Amino acid sequence: MENTLSPAYQAAHVVPQPRFDLLSVEPKAYAGLMIMHKQLSQSGLSLTHWDLINVRVSQLNGCAYCLMMHSQEALDHGEAEQRLRALPAWREAPYFTAEERAILAFAEEVTLLPQHHVSDAVYDAAVRLLGEAYLAQVLLATVAMNAWNRLGIAQRKVPA
Repeated sequence: MENTLSPAYQAAHVVPQPRFDLLSVEPKAYAGLMIMHKQLSQSGLSLTHWDLINVRVSQLNGCAYCLMMHSQEALDHGEAEQRLRALPAWREAPYFTAEERAILAFAEEVTLLPQHHVSDAVYDAAVRLLGEAYLAQVLLATVAMNAWNRLGIAQRKVPA
């Protein structure tokens, strides 16, 4: 995405400047990440669950580029704006199913691994509700989004 902010806005605000483009510098490595993305898109992971993972992980990591892109994708896929707005407070919001809550709890613990690892309680609840195979897809989607977030932040990708 290209930075489309006006020069006047940029002069009045601190706007991070992009560093480099991974696709241009390391196309083979980028292609490897895209293989994982393609595999996830062909897995049994529901689009709603994938969207929730992408947006929540991007919120936790503070990747503006990914957050803007995946929030718009979720809306395009039919996600309710109300649910996206409540996502940072999903534990208190009544809009999420038991399965979605298990996915969000698991994705948060995987994303925030250095703080306390993945607890047995969160893992057990997720396996009970989702099964091991589906939880493996949730794990891969979470790991992939964390990788994309880290790449976006390190490259200073600027949302449009």
